[in-house]
This record gives sequence, structure tokens and C-alpha cells, in this order.
Amino acid sequence: MSLLENIKKNEGFRGEPYNDSLGKPTIGYGTLLPISESEAEIILKSRLHGKMAELVKAEPFVQELPSDVKDTLYEMSYQLGVGGLLKFKKMWKALKEGNYKEAYIQALDSRWAEQTPNRAKKLAKVFLGYV
Repeated sequence: MSLLENIKKNEGFRGEPYNDSLGKPTIGYGTLLPISESEAEIILKSRLHGKMAELVKAEPFVQELPSDVKDTLYEMSYQLGVGGLLKFKKMWKALKEGNYKEAYIQALDSRWAEQTPNRAKKLAKVFLGYV
């Protein structure tokens, strides 16, 4: 068994925070909290790459979109989850038709835009660059 596998087996995995045997807050495979910014960035990159792959699998045409539009959709998938992003049916229809103005309107006609208005406006504005 590899070193990594031994540590995983001996530490055990917990996806929720817990207190270790010394009462210190811990998560994952014995990772003490708080985590450092560099550790958080490793997690961010891993989760983002997973969301990107999941989105492309669900909507392969995403790969054909301009880079900044793609990045907008990737960021939305990170924030909302791919399942949440796929619920923007009218936005997806507009994107597939190349109707970026309508995609902008539909992105902002959402609970997402109500909950995080500044981020939503900033991200959706990218679509207007193709009107």
C-alpha cells in the first residue's frame, strides 16, 4: 500500500468538520482547521476542474464559446453547481442560438441574481460583449 493510501486509511475521511482526539477542529483526512490560503487554493483548483469537466460533459458546445463566456459559465458552475446552472434553460437556449443579449437577460432573471446581484451583474455583463 502506498504512503498516501496508508495515511488515508489511518486518518479516515470526514467531509464535515469534527473535533479530533485533542478537541481541535479538523476536516477531510485529519486536516486541522483553519486551513491556509494555499491549501484552500488547491481545493478550489480541484473543485473548479471537476465542475468544468462536468459542465462540458453536460453541454459539450461550451467548448466552442469565446473564452470569457466559457469562463463565466465555469464560474457560475462553481458557485451554483452544474445542476443549478443547467436549470437556466432560457439562458442556455439563447447561448445555443448565439443570442447573447437574451442570455444576459435570462441570467439576470433568476434567484441567483437576486441572491448575489453584484456577482451576477458582473458575470452576465460578459455576454453583452457579443451583442
